[in-house]
Amino acid sequence: MPRKRIGRIKLLFSVLFVAAVAFAGLFWLRTQEFADRPMVLDDAERVLVIERGDGFNRVLDKIRALNVTQGTDLEWKTLATSMKVAQRLQVGDYLITSGMTPRTLLQRLENGEVLQRKFTIIEGWSMRDLRAGLAKDALLTHEMDALSDEEVMAKLDRKGVFPEGRFLPETYVYTRGTSDLAILDRAAKAMDEALAAAWESRKKDSPLTTPEELLTLASIVEKETGQPRERPQIAGVFVRRMKTGMRLQTDPTVIYGMGSRYAGNIRKTDLTTDTPYNTYTRDGLPPTPIAMPGKAALTAAAQPDDGDALYFVARGNGAHYFSATLAEHNAAVRKYQLGR
Repeated sequence: MPRKRIGRIKLLFSVLFVAAVAFAGLFWLRTQEFADRPMVLDDAERVLVIERGDGFNRVLDKIRALNVTQGTDLEWKTLATSMKVAQRLQVGDYLITSGMTPRTLLQRLENGEVLQRKFTIIEGWSMRDLRAGLAKDALLTHEMDALSDEEVMAKLDRKGVFPEGRFLPETYVYTRGTSDLAILDRAAKAMDEALAAAWESRKKDSPLTTPEELLTLASIVEKETGQPRERPQIAGVFVRRMKTGMRLQTDPTVIYGMGSRYAGNIRKTDLTTDTPYNTYTRDGLPPTPIAMPGKAALTAAAQPDDGDALYFVARGNGAHYFSATLAEHNAAVRKYQLGR
């Protein structure tokens, strides 16, 4: 082959090589610019759901379906390949917001920074309320719908334990697919810790003899309290009644004992109809808690306010009037209840 022809071929290859390098460099720069350019979306948040078996092509289709138009498919795939994200996708829900960059989104996919969901157990909820709340949460995996309360407790390694009051009211963070039983397990363990702490902090002259009695009293305090600051006062009334042998005479226990018969108000016949939970007809605490008490109610039951009040009546504004004598109490009833 003539030397001139060989030289021309070498020159051509050199030009092509330089062009290829230049093109690659320009494409790399364009990819980096795309990677760090904030996405412009409307105010609504988007949730990208990655499921088991999704490859990056499927993920990219889901990103496009969320109306994310920034960048070409090639730019997204090139960035994902360079970050090695395509091989490390993690299942879960991921939040996409305006101002987020493609690089940030892919880093979240790689690191498994999934969207945290929340489930809140409300202070004063019953076990029935708790089950209904869990059943309504569509992002949980429902494993307990067909189980009885007894079977639920057995699943939680608490066979034979009455469920009422055993789950601490708090907000529990979880990710999509977490089971309802997992939430209950965490809430039960949290209540174990809170109850143990309250029991250790109880006053030396407390009439309560077991942590279970403290839990039961705290549940009554929780249901009787209209204003949080009154919890220690209400607990003090019940503790003094227990010490003097008076019956607790608290409506929430009567209501709990009525079960499905309760229609929104208590009649005189309900107060005189005996059930294990009727504290008008029976001495002492009811046999079990009647609701889920929060930490504040547990603390109030363990450390009730000192004083001489043995009665209280609702004022009608969420607060109560406390009395030391029956005569004072009856006057308060006439003023705040019968007067209305």
